[in-house]
Formats: sequence, C-alpha cells, structure tokens
Amino acid sequence: MATDNRQGAAHPQSGAFVSGAIHNPAEPRHFMRVKPIARRIRIYRDGAVLADSARALRLLEVGRDLYDPAVYIPREDVTAMLRQKEQTTHCPLKGDAVYFDLVDDNGAPILRDIAWSYATPLPHADILAGFISFYPDKVSIEESPL
Repeated sequence: MATDNRQGAAHPQSGAFVSGAIHNPAEPRHFMRVKPIARRIRIYRDGAVLADSARALRLLEVGRDLYDPAVYIPREDVTAMLRQKEQTTHCPLKGDAVYFDLVDDNGAPILRDIAWSYATPLPHADILAGFISFYPDKVSIEESPL
C-alpha cells in the first residue's frame, strides 16, 4: 500500500509511490514530478528566439498515460510577443490552463496556440506559477550547458 506523503493518506490502488511527486488529491494514480533543468534552454520558432532561460523546469506527468515531458520557462525569460486567448481548460492536477498565440508587433497572429500556462495553479502545483510552456511540435527546444 502506497502512502501519499502530502496528506498522509493510504491509497491501496495507487501503485508504487514516486518520491517527490505531486499527486492529484482525488486520484493518486495521477501525479507529476517537477525538476529544475540544470541546463540553458532556448525556444526557437523559424530561427527566432522566443525564450532563453537557465531557470527552466521539466514536468513529467502520469495520468491515463505517460505524457511527454513538458519544459516550463519563467515568464520573464520569454521574449516572444504572446497574446492570451479566452480559451481555458482544467487539469485536476495543475489547475486552469490559459493559452497563447504568437503575435507580431501589430498584434496580428503568427501562430495560434503556441503555448500555455497555469496563471493560478492549484495549491499543490504552485511551483508552476509564473511559468509558461511551449508546444514542442510548434517550436524547437535547445538544451545546452550552463
């Protein structure tokens, strides 16, 4: 029987406990692990730098599937002009996501739905506050030594 160390509750069906993981309180088999990336991360689109950070996070999530890792960049390290959309979705593990289009200097869309963020994540996922993630199929992500 695994134990959720945040709440001290036993979860007979949760499987093996992952040290340092953040669990969905309603479904302990849905969890994530967020770790700092000790490398420089640059995000590119068509050769243009959209973000450059030495303070990025990597999020690994297990839910109904093992999801692809996501890289989260501190908002202040994003240089791209992004416009927040009205669209939102809810994740029971992280909270309400907001989405962004890449826009030009006049505010015209260059690429829709390029990134997302959890502006006000759930309390147990507050490590994501102030971070933004780009869809890896719409950008190039480069990692290099610090």
